[in-house]
Amino acid sequence: MRERIGVIAAASSAGLGGVTIATTRLLVAAADPLTINAVRFGVAVLLLLGLALVLRVRWPCREDWLAVGVLGVLAYVVFSLLFVAALQFTTSARGGLAFSTLPLQTMIIAALSGVERLTLRRSLGVLIAIGGVATALVSGLKGAPEGAWRGDLIMVTGVLCMSVYVVSARPFIARSDPLSFLTMGMGIGEVVLLAFAALSDGPSALLAFGPAQWLAMGFVAIGGGAVMFFLWIFALGRTTPTQAAVSVTVNPVVAAIAGALMLGEPIGPSLLAGLVCVIAGVWIATTEGRGRNRPTAPLELARKTQLARKTQGSPRRPRD
Repeated sequence: MRERIGVIAAASSAGLGGVTIATTRLLVAAADPLTINAVRFGVAVLLLLGLALVLRVRWPCREDWLAVGVLGVLAYVVFSLLFVAALQFTTSARGGLAFSTLPLQTMIIAALSGVERLTLRRSLGVLIAIGGVATALVSGLKGAPEGAWRGDLIMVTGVLCMSVYVVSARPFIARSDPLSFLTMGMGIGEVVLLAFAALSDGPSALLAFGPAQWLAMGFVAIGGGAVMFFLWIFALGRTTPTQAAVSVTVNPVVAAIAGALMLGEPIGPSLLAGLVCVIAGVWIATTEGRGRNRPTAPLELARKTQLARKTQGSPRRPRD
């Protein structure tokens, strides 16, 4: 039940992410990536901090501050800037399809770091999904905006950063609380964004925003910032990195629909074929036996050690 709730939360986060892709496409014509993200995460941090203080959650210990800060910069500065920059070149559907490589990259990184095993079945699923994404993006270039391949490449690079974040974050979440981990990491990222924003003239673009842009910014900050990332961190604390990342297959579907409704973007057969390959590949990679999907060291080792300490208790003294 715990893992199922985590997967549902991750899928809900991915759905919000799909709408966020299309909404961000509305904003990139009016402001630069730095300004968009500074406003987005500034509002999100204030909301999350208020909630964390009301709930009195447990904050990360001092020994974890550096790691939480580094992960925060990786997710809320590096990834977020690449995410917005990618959508300056490509469409919502293509951006969502490129973003859907998250579970595949997560599987590989988790296997290389020893968190989860990359079996033959998972490897086959990874190859099928990546092949589908590559074929769809390349074959769909004729109907895509000029330079769309740049946006696709930038998005895949950003997803690599998020994959590292997904695999690395779970132990720190377990030692504190999903809300406090998210708030501290996003807060540190926001400080970095504000420092860079102060050196640019990007914030002046906000003065030219109309009602449509401010409405889009409000959704990106609240729905695509505070709520989306909270659901994602909540999911990472209750399921494995791969099981959480597999829910990202919801993202390109929602992104394509939102892009078609909000921006009038076309959905070609190549994108649909690529989406089918992604879903099929991820399904193959994540539908193994229950025992094979269990996480390995170091998280599993930590669990076994903690359980052993609870069950053994203090050692008995030998009798004379």
